[in-house]
Amino acid sequence: MKFRCNQQVLSKALNTVSKAVSNRTTLPVLKGILMTAREGSLLLTASDLDISITRQIDAVVEEEGSVVVMARLFGDIIRKLPNEEITIEQEEDNVKISTISSEFTVISLPPEEFPETGKREENDHTISIDKEILRNMIRKTGFAASIEESKGVLTGILTEIKPEEMTMVALDGFRLALANEPMKSEKEEKFIISAKIMNEIGRIIGEEDEEDDLLIHLGKKRAVVQTGKTEVVMRIMEGEFIRYREIIPTDSTTKIIIGRELFQGSMERASLLSREGKNNLVKLVIKGDLLTITSRSEEGNVKEEIAIDKEGEDLEIGFNSKYIMDVLKEIDEEKISLHLKTSVTPCVVRPTEGNRYEYLILPVRIPTM
Repeated sequence: MKFRCNQQVLSKALNTVSKAVSNRTTLPVLKGILMTAREGSLLLTASDLDISITRQIDAVVEEEGSVVVMARLFGDIIRKLPNEEITIEQEEDNVKISTISSEFTVISLPPEEFPETGKREENDHTISIDKEILRNMIRKTGFAASIEESKGVLTGILTEIKPEEMTMVALDGFRLALANEPMKSEKEEKFIISAKIMNEIGRIIGEEDEEDDLLIHLGKKRAVVQTGKTEVVMRIMEGEFIRYREIIPTDSTTKIIIGRELFQGSMERASLLSREGKNNLVKLVIKGDLLTITSRSEEGNVKEEIAIDKEGEDLEIGFNSKYIMDVLKEIDEEKISLHLKTSVTPCVVRPTEGNRYEYLILPVRIPTM
């Protein structure tokens, strides 16, 4: 194998596929990147068996072939080289990297040891979706998935595709995040992908220069995402997701409309003290046309007041400030609505118009003083 390509193009491609390199494996080949040179292009592939990423770049191929190189060392070398043409060639069990003034030789592994990254399944269903819409939906939901592996499918994001709408949902037992977007689909689909993997998809989308829509090929066990010259193969999680519609309250006795930026700023200031106490506790007092936010710890206390539009009853309720701030930083609208019932039932955050998102946040009991 021997080829020539641009240093910056190769470095960018390595950054993309390296997101799938496994750092916790006993298989050395999974710490590597498979390079395949053929017909004027170079394919780079990495896999941790749950996710596989392949990126194609242009290259002048003098001799076709495949080889596996250690991702970390090879990537570090390429990133440190000057922005010029690089020549890479295989020499027995090594790979030589050379420029006008530099030359490296690194060990390689045989390509036969690299795992099969998975191909599209027969009779799969292909969906076309705007890249930015998908990226935003992942951003608006991924943070709410559980990070505890023992919780199974709750570490994933549920995606539901209907003829006129696409919905993503994530929850961890303390909060729920839901995003809706209109779309056209001939078939209804439902699948769960690890939130960690979906977040990587979001980052890959953000790095792509191509403006074409993204394609998702859905099979029974795998989903394949194609965007530009990058292809990602993901394992679909097995198991039944919680019936999330049944846990989102449909009624409330208190509704407030509040400026998002004002609310976010007040919560950030209140959290400076709440994080010094237990449960990041902040107390919200809704009375008349005013929301009062308070927090206290052994080191001090804080009080913030915000004007609101209120319908219904006055209410006092406590929350983990982190859960509220996680929601507020993902919302773009100027104003939001909060729907509440009692001090021990969930708060639901919705837009003032439409249904593009819903966030459910469980309250924290306010200790008696």
